[in-house]
Amino acid sequence: MIYNEKDTAGAKVLIVDDVEMNRLILENIIKNMGCSPLLAESGQEAFEMARQSKPDLILSDISMPGMSGFELCKNLKADKITKEIPVIFISAFDEPEDIVDGLKLGGEDYITKPFIMEVVQARVAVHLHLNAVKNELIEMNRRLQASVSAQLKQMEDEKKNILYALADIAAQNSGYEEGHMRRLSRNCRILAQGMQLSPKFEDQISDDYIDTIEVAATLCDIGNIGISTDLLRKEDGFTQEEKDILHCHTQIGAKLLSDLHVNNDYNDYLSISIDISHYHHENWDGSGYPEGLKGDQIPVAAQIVSIMGRYCILTGEKKQSREDALAAMEKDSGVKYNPAIYDICCRISRQLC
Repeated sequence: MIYNEKDTAGAKVLIVDDVEMNRLILENIIKNMGCSPLLAESGQEAFEMARQSKPDLILSDISMPGMSGFELCKNLKADKITKEIPVIFISAFDEPEDIVDGLKLGGEDYITKPFIMEVVQARVAVHLHLNAVKNELIEMNRRLQASVSAQLKQMEDEKKNILYALADIAAQNSGYEEGHMRRLSRNCRILAQGMQLSPKFEDQISDDYIDTIEVAATLCDIGNIGISTDLLRKEDGFTQEEKDILHCHTQIGAKLLSDLHVNNDYNDYLSISIDISHYHHENWDGSGYPEGLKGDQIPVAAQIVSIMGRYCILTGEKKQSREDALAAMEKDSGVKYNPAIYDICCRISRQLC
């Protein structure tokens, strides 16, 4: 025996030839190898069978009415379902240019007529073995990628957990009331959903963006981890030096987040988190810090967190009603806040927590 039965047992081999006798000869040879033959008498029939049955190997005549073997091979290689199926050409012609043309189209081999059983068996066995090895490598690569992806996701989740722990410490040091960050996160989501329905923001706010800003909003003051607790809890009488130190929390937070090394799947979340941490104290009229950005220069995520941060403080620590909080914020519309976002905030305010 000139082949390994492990490579041929049960393998599906599609035989394509418009001459019935050739099909029967090849069918008999293939059956004797333990393979399962499939028969087609035209290129078009073979193409449809290949898409449906996905054979392990195709033996195709070249000269056939209608779709030739070369055209069949070209169509197979252009179709994502069949492009990986190896094709061996069979023909009575053995001119070098015919062989080269077939190989250029993606054919793996060339068998000439009349058929010699041992040659057919050897060629078929070799390519079934190579195809089996290739499929094993593809599966191994898939499993490896899945394993690596799972490990990267675990690493990312661990990094996020560390960030949230740091953000929680920073929030406690800042003296925020319990539940402040949860309310901020929830309200940022609600406001972003409202903005998504506005023609002005619909192109910027996707469903993924809404999910991301909900979790990223809690990192807005993570830079406070680098500011002393005494200074964070001081209520008034700040010197200019103390103000400058407090303002540094935006840059500390952005630097902390920027120093994380992550893969591309994590970068949208990270990018929005950095924008929020760095720019959530910028004002619409350019009077904020740290960069003095104004108007649409300020990232939308930072604008959302800015206005919701103020709302949560007024309705939380300051114990103001929803109506009083919005009235107090109205004077800052167009000064601290984007007036279009403030208007949306007012419209959806009954949904805020």
